[in-house]
Amino acid sequence: MALARVEDLTFSYPGSRPALAGVSLRIERGELVALLGASGSGKSTLLRALSGLVPHFHGGRFAGRVEVGGRDTRRCRPAELAGTVASLFQDPEEQVVFGRVSNEVAFGLENLGTPPDLIRPRAAAALADAGVAQLAERRTETLSAGELQRVCLASVLALEPELLLLDEPTSQLDPDGAEALLDLACELGSSVVVSEQRPALPLERCDRVLFLEDGRLLLDAPRERALAWLEAHRPDYLPRQAAPLPEDGGEGEVLCRAKDVTYAYGAAPVLDRVSLELRRGEVVALTGANGAGKTTLAKLAVGLLEPQAGAVSQTGRACYLSQDPSRYLVSERVDEEVALAVDGDLGHARRALAEVGLTGFDARHPRDLSSGERERLALAAVLVSDPDVLVLDEPTRGVDPSRKAELAELIRSQVARRATLVVTHDLVFAGDVADREVALGARELAHA
Repeated sequence: MALARVEDLTFSYPGSRPALAGVSLRIERGELVALLGASGSGKSTLLRALSGLVPHFHGGRFAGRVEVGGRDTRRCRPAELAGTVASLFQDPEEQVVFGRVSNEVAFGLENLGTPPDLIRPRAAAALADAGVAQLAERRTETLSAGELQRVCLASVLALEPELLLLDEPTSQLDPDGAEALLDLACELGSSVVVSEQRPALPLERCDRVLFLEDGRLLLDAPRERALAWLEAHRPDYLPRQAAPLPEDGGEGEVLCRAKDVTYAYGAAPVLDRVSLELRRGEVVALTGANGAGKTTLAKLAVGLLEPQAGAVSQTGRACYLSQDPSRYLVSERVDEEVALAVDGDLGHARRALAEVGLTGFDARHPRDLSSGERERLALAAVLVSDPDVLVLDEPTRGVDPSRKAELAELIRSQVARRATLVVTHDLVFAGDVADREVALGARELAHA
């Protein structure tokens, strides 16, 4: 008997076209399913339906049937499914409740009524499995995005679910961390559905592939047959090697210089005497392990942080695209959000939206967009002001392969106008977009 069944599922969010249309599928016990598709194709909605969040948490029109563990999700609320289903969301910042890591991982177990003497050992084991045991007593607000994603993974692993739903689980993980996460998912014995826009690792490990497009299921096939289908119909989703990048800089005007900068959030430095130069006419990929200090260096480069030692100098206007742009949306319309940077010039804003593939989205509410669409909205909001120094922190999070190619082309088309720093764990994208690479060395993750 299948662990989960979806029968002719159609769902629309309020005021929107169907996010899912006539979707039917089964999830067998113990299988790993890769869920692929473009941004806005309905992947996250399908995962929410399997967890019961659709229709109970997200309002809208629901037709069809979803059963998990023999229970109809229309009649069982998400809390009743919590012992069976666990979800890792796209944005770990929105999943965290507690300020201390160990309390965060224990929280779900407490809600399930786990015997008190088992809670702390299970939480500690889950943190160890997720590779972050050393973070147990850290404050969640001091973690890097990748560290926080691993903590949220530990929170769901501790529940020992029968069905594990992973929505972009590697989007903020370095390559080694992404590989370890998916290896762990394979070893759990649970059924796993993983939605991913860096598809190489899931495609290596999955039993089956689902491909959604415009809310409809185009493909439901075993791995080998799915790879042949992707090669014929959606080759952008097939794995490919990253192009090697040099480390030496170009000859353009230096627009940003960080020299011997040091920065610490506690006792131990995140960055210790690090230097970086950004020149007009080049794109620099800043890579390195989770917790190496990439975001800290990026914020120092644009003046969002002040170095505690060393110096940073800039020429011209600097703009920064954060890892989690959804947290900074303030307007009711997409075009008005972008126009904030250009004194309300809606015409200018709409041209910037067109550059990132969001033509026709002008009147949409920013929070009604998919994660990948919000990422492109945030990119338009920084490009519209035509900065001299542009820093993009994980700009491909939630962005599908076709849009990544378009983003690389857009950045390259404007390369002569500015100095660009791209902070990324997506090494294939880095090879496509950058002129050179700066790799930060790993630091001790257990700094105070």
